[in-house]
Amino acid sequence: MFKSTKAILNKSRRIDRSLGRYAEALSRFLWPWRELWLLIVIGLLAILDFTSTYALLELSGKNNFYESGRLAIWALEIGGFPFLFVVDIAAAGVISLAAFTARHLYIKYGFRDYGRAAFVFLLTPYIIMTAFAIINNIILLLR
Repeated sequence: MFKSTKAILNKSRRIDRSLGRYAEALSRFLWPWRELWLLIVIGLLAILDFTSTYALLELSGKNNFYESGRLAIWALEIGGFPFLFVVDIAAAGVISLAAFTARHLYIKYGFRDYGRAAFVFLLTPYIIMTAFAIINNIILLLR
């Protein structure tokens, strides 16, 4: 029985490895550039998100806008804009660290294609949501 279980696991690994190329292809469709550039974009978006939020809430002179993100509301209540900056950078760092850890573990256990896919799939939602928040802040600033 032990040998048959081991044979089933080995067969499963071969199937998983053969499907990994499709996961990597999809990740390359979403992010065709190097993974390091994805981390750079995450950092830049975190800084732009803070900058656009600060400009909208503090510099615009408009008092009818507010922060709607729960984490940002908490950060602003606790320590104002300096603490919001730290929290924004920390959130981007935690998400990036989780993606890097998933990538590392997949590669460590022999699933290189899934490693890149996990990295891209974990960071893409952050990029999309942060980009929409930045665009929204800019639109509200220009009103």
